[in-house]
Amino acid sequence: MTHKLQHGSILGGVSVVPNLQAALKDYHDVLGMRVIEQGVLADDLAKSWNCPDSAGAPMAVLQPVSGADCFIRLVEQPDHPDFKPTNTYGWAAYELTVEDVFGWPGRLEGSGFDIIGPPKEIEGLPFFVPMQVLGTGREMAYLNEVREDTPSSDLPKARSLTDHIFIVILATPERARTVEWYRDRLHLTVGDTYTLEYSMINDAFGKAAGTLSDITMVQNDRLPIVEVDDYPEEATTRPCHAGMLPPGNALVTLAVESLDAIQLEWIASPKLRDDAPYLGRRSATAFGPAGELLELIEIG
Repeated sequence: MTHKLQHGSILGGVSVVPNLQAALKDYHDVLGMRVIEQGVLADDLAKSWNCPDSAGAPMAVLQPVSGADCFIRLVEQPDHPDFKPTNTYGWAAYELTVEDVFGWPGRLEGSGFDIIGPPKEIEGLPFFVPMQVLGTGREMAYLNEVREDTPSSDLPKARSLTDHIFIVILATPERARTVEWYRDRLHLTVGDTYTLEYSMINDAFGKAAGTLSDITMVQNDRLPIVEVDDYPEEATTRPCHAGMLPPGNALVTLAVESLDAIQLEWIASPKLRDDAPYLGRRSATAFGPAGELLELIEIG
């Protein structure tokens, strides 16, 4: 395993794609992830995710070759014509730890992934080198090569070409309030805040070069979990098909010691599930402060 399972561990993310088989070629053949399950989205699970009309949609579960207890689930769903990545609140991206980030542009040639940010060293953030890609569902992934731990968090070096999600990025209209929500409701800790020229945000909203943004890490001690990004006033609520998942990066799954210790209004009552990533554990889903779907799996 490439990461120790603990309270706050990222157990996976759900992304929406217009054609599951095409997306599987990208995630399996290009990213090198293992397909461990294929089927359809179960009715009760769809209801627990507040997307009853997505029940029966084709879906697949993928896992890094490293064997990390972290799963990317792809659900087939029609594109939403009004969805633009990085312009709306909610889950903005999943950050995967990878090997050889400067070799990834060549590996992605001819795939369904579009490179929107080539590998780039970021001033003030020497801890990893990121690049950003969009999949066929306009889901965003950061492919990050870790170089060193930060002063306040431990960052995982990849043990396979593409490894697990180690940070999830949340776009929010009120960063401070969102950070407090995760601290108080999920019993997590507040990490460092960074002020930087965030080219992804500046490009998305037509901000002048040199415009600075604040981001804050939510952690469990030294385990990084959620990067909370301050989005400008021009950002909007994510457009969705009625009764279906949000487009793009749709849902994040975290581990918690006890669901009973988490005071949230669940979309559906907690339930035991056997397939990955649940593996015989209870889970439940709620809405976060930016409207994001947050699924919690009990590991205690």
